[in-house]
Amino acid sequence: MKKEDLHSVENIYMIGIGGIGMSALARYFLSLGKTVTGYDRVSTRLTDDLIREGSEIHFTTDLAYVKEKFTDVENLLVIYTPAIPADHLELSFFRKGGYQMMKRAELLGIISDSENCIAVAGTHGKTTVTTMVTHMLKVAGITCNAFLGGISKNYQTNAVLSGEEGWMVLEADEFDRSFLHLHPNICIVTSCDPDHLDVYGSVEKIKDTFCQFISQTDPGGHIIYHQDVPLDCIRTLPPKSWSYALEDGADFTAVNLSLKDGLYRFDVETPEGLIADVGLGVPGLINIENTLSVVGLARLLNIGDDLVREALTTFSGVQRRFDVMINRTGMVYIDDYAHHPRELDACIQSVRKMYPDRKITGIFQPHLYSRTRDFAGEFARSLSHLDELILLDIYPAREAPVEGVDSRLIFDQTDMADKVLINKEQLLLVLEERQPEVLLTMGAGDIDQFVEPIVKLYGGGPAK
Repeated sequence: MKKEDLHSVENIYMIGIGGIGMSALARYFLSLGKTVTGYDRVSTRLTDDLIREGSEIHFTTDLAYVKEKFTDVENLLVIYTPAIPADHLELSFFRKGGYQMMKRAELLGIISDSENCIAVAGTHGKTTVTTMVTHMLKVAGITCNAFLGGISKNYQTNAVLSGEEGWMVLEADEFDRSFLHLHPNICIVTSCDPDHLDVYGSVEKIKDTFCQFISQTDPGGHIIYHQDVPLDCIRTLPPKSWSYALEDGADFTAVNLSLKDGLYRFDVETPEGLIADVGLGVPGLINIENTLSVVGLARLLNIGDDLVREALTTFSGVQRRFDVMINRTGMVYIDDYAHHPRELDACIQSVRKMYPDRKITGIFQPHLYSRTRDFAGEFARSLSHLDELILLDIYPAREAPVEGVDSRLIFDQTDMADKVLINKEQLLLVLEERQPEVLLTMGAGDIDQFVEPIVKLYGGGPAK
């Protein structure tokens, strides 16, 4: 199927429509005037929003809905993700019925092939960088369409759509090798740490697949990569291939850092000279590093320094990415999507830099049995940087339980006296007995359902 063929399809059905990536596609098709319907397991704020925006969504898998609604095989495109089990009733029904079916990643490849594409990959950091890139282009007046892996706080959506062709900004997902459907003009790679070993099997295969993705960048394009990303398997890099890092030695680095009221100011050293006095609108040391990749992109697109400063200062961040929910005298509460040991470490260390004299309490919900099994020791080391730990049961997501794998694998290896292991139903009761100075919620499961109740419990004070 080509992009122009999509215009002839009137009806779109999405299995897993409430996912962050799928919902962005749903919004794209709604903007084209398509009829968008779908299934998801549970109702969430995202599905509520999609229904308000014109989608029809159901939450049962008895097949009665799809059998009655979809009798025209020719005029329906079914979209699904690799997170949907192969034996899912609806997936099996559509496959046996001969309907047009396509994975979300394949569809993104088709949509992006006709436009200049900026793809952001990495085992962590890609959502923030993708959103920051989008905001940079918008501030600079450059036409773009963006599919984000989170809700932009500047635009209150995960699909920033202009209605015109221009730059296509995509989050390039490494899960299930999805990003191999993309052939970007500009490739940004934030990290290449071990993850998804249930899919890849080994660290070496993760590295090889990232190299394959990077190699798919247009020969006349550009690559911006974190200094730690191994590129030794790439035979030929485009002429303007730039590295970035907080440490010395990269093409883009941050110097002269200062911290005031929780936010950083700094200068950026670039191959073409210094950009002085850059202010960042979101907190966290990790976000300075994310910023450096976006400054590299701005240099490639000839965006002036004043517009760079404006974009970075007015960037409001992404929901659940170092998201400050309460910031008042006596208490700070930050919610973060961190679900990999490196992400936990970056989050906790950023908070430690901001509040060096305060007690930090972290609530962590492990995500996936396989990831817990593979990285239990690393999780424990990262969490041991907290002063106090509240550890929840594993959120299984797409996985069945694995014998002998539970949160205690992490809990028993943490090096701290003040720690508890509870199930999520106990969380608010445990918090009622505590008055934390700095509180973190971390995880990629359903821990986000507790953000509003926690804000309510501690008396509000949501940050802007």
